[in-house]
Amino acid sequence: MERIKKEIGCMKNKKILMVCEAFGGGVFTYVRQLCNDMCEYFDIYLAYSLRPQTPKNYKEQLDSRVKLIEVKSWSGQSVLNISNDKKVIKELQSIANQVQPDIIHLHSSIAGGIGRLAFKDNSYSLIYTPHGYAHILMGPGIKSLIYKKAEQYLGKHSNAITLTCTESEDQIAKTLSKRTAYIETGIDVDEMANTLNNVEHKRNRKLRVYTVGRIAKQKRPDLFNKIAELVPNIEFLWIGDGELRNELTSPNITVTGWKDRDEALRIADTADIFILCSYGEAIAMSLIENMYMKKLCLVSNTMGNKSVIQNKKNGFTCDFPEQYANRIKQAEKSFPYTLANQAYQDVMDIYNNDIMADKYIKFYSSL
Repeated sequence: MERIKKEIGCMKNKKILMVCEAFGGGVFTYVRQLCNDMCEYFDIYLAYSLRPQTPKNYKEQLDSRVKLIEVKSWSGQSVLNISNDKKVIKELQSIANQVQPDIIHLHSSIAGGIGRLAFKDNSYSLIYTPHGYAHILMGPGIKSLIYKKAEQYLGKHSNAITLTCTESEDQIAKTLSKRTAYIETGIDVDEMANTLNNVEHKRNRKLRVYTVGRIAKQKRPDLFNKIAELVPNIEFLWIGDGELRNELTSPNITVTGWKDRDEALRIADTADIFILCSYGEAIAMSLIENMYMKKLCLVSNTMGNKSVIQNKKNGFTCDFPEQYANRIKQAEKSFPYTLANQAYQDVMDIYNNDIMADKYIKFYSSL
């Protein structure tokens, strides 16, 4: 880090305007971490919109050097409200005129859509990070088709660089955008280690399987339920809650409801296998965290997941519920510790915050 800092010392005053409408959940964690890391090297401005999922203490979680600008016209309005979208575009353009950024970085699909309409000036570099393409994450349907058509149009008519989080997401981006690149997501391993040190460890005698997050269409609760039905003697946990909770009907599934981070980790510590059977991801922070915790990870063979988990090397990718069930049965007989250990090592070598920060510094500096 110090070497890179010296190399780009002359670029300290380069201004980066982050634009984030989806300021909650995994996107909040990502953007918060990126802003905090980059403000050591660049002048960082963050234009954001509050969501119900935005942490109440979000300002305390951001470095004091990050300059915050709330986009007032965004809050709570539907992206399909054309007249309000025009207000958002004008407000974003006004913010850019005040900041005069060298780089504008749009985070997630709504900011990426409206931002690519708002920002067409050649005086700055424009970057768009989807954090998982919405039309893939939400599964098949009319809404997905609309989002895909929007991505195709904006990718063709904008000169923005689409910067994704994995190679497999970049492959999708190449079909939608003229210019692409990718930087793997990383977690703060020091913070993770400190958090785990505060967890009261309690091992479970019997094999346990779990997942974490919102019980929503993207996370495929129907598939999770089917897997549980195929292995009725194994206890399954879903740490979280959501609108599709009623799809988790198998009697061996326990839904914990929402838990704070320490409590969620305490529950996770009693489990052995982590399942992420979603329609797709950018990179799920929960997946990297579970790799760090040396869980056996079983993931869907989809965008994002298949870049992180290499089948039979650091976990398993699966296409059908029977494949998940068979891997669980095999682990019950003989747990593949070598895969779990390799997953942990991959986090230390690839998916950690320091490496991600180094790549971002070089990327921003090259623009």
